[in-house]
Amino acid sequence: MNSTQKIKFDGIYNQYNRRCFVHPDPLEFLYSYKDIRDREIAGLIASALAYGRVAQILKSVSSVLDVMNESPYLFLQNSDEKFLLQNFKQFKYRFADGKNLAALLIGVKNIIDRFGSLNKCFISGLLPDHENIFFAMTSFVNKITASGNNPGHLVAIPKKGSACKRMNLFLRWMVRKDRVDPGGWKGIDKSKLIVPIDTHMHKIGSIFGFTSRKQADIKTAFEITEGFKIFSPKDPVKYDFALTRFGIRDDIDINSLFL
Repeated sequence: MNSTQKIKFDGIYNQYNRRCFVHPDPLEFLYSYKDIRDREIAGLIASALAYGRVAQILKSVSSVLDVMNESPYLFLQNSDEKFLLQNFKQFKYRFADGKNLAALLIGVKNIIDRFGSLNKCFISGLLPDHENIFFAMTSFVNKITASGNNPGHLVAIPKKGSACKRMNLFLRWMVRKDRVDPGGWKGIDKSKLIVPIDTHMHKIGSIFGFTSRKQADIKTAFEITEGFKIFSPKDPVKYDFALTRFGIRDDIDINSLFL
């Protein structure tokens, strides 16, 4: 282990892993929900829409959660497919429309009706000998899209090789608990989480020698995760929030990370 790198990573974590640095980040929506039944639904929606310009992401997530009122869980409990299609028929965000959003919510509702929660559904696909959450994530996505539901771009398909950045981001939010990540899910070891890979994290992983791959796919995500395990074996996603502030906030320069 390079002790200098660990000191650098820990210093960045201690400095930036604070709620005052969350905005603008869709993670901020989760803080409004104390009930984990609401938080997991809001988190899945917020992460599913976490692509594109951050201002538009926040606007889009807010427009959906506003319709669902104070409790996304109760909203879905009292909804059916026709109701969801009607309420979100005007929704449009880049590659996704109201039908895609309704399909995602129908998938969520079906999972909760069957398993009781998204958390229990995810755990059902996680075995003790799994090295990470990849297979459980695959099972979880399959259940969301069961019965012909088509969320489209809102849900990445792990078996197609996608890095599944947004789903891994959702899992970081729900499994980890610290000053930033609100947590709430049980039964998942955070050591099995996969680093959410975007352009900025891919660059960081390349610079620190965690990967030489040019494509930000699931194999790259595995390699970068293994790289961070050198410094934090029990919590490889620990540094994700702090490091990605360099790509989200205008007042933090990513080049200063490597000085």
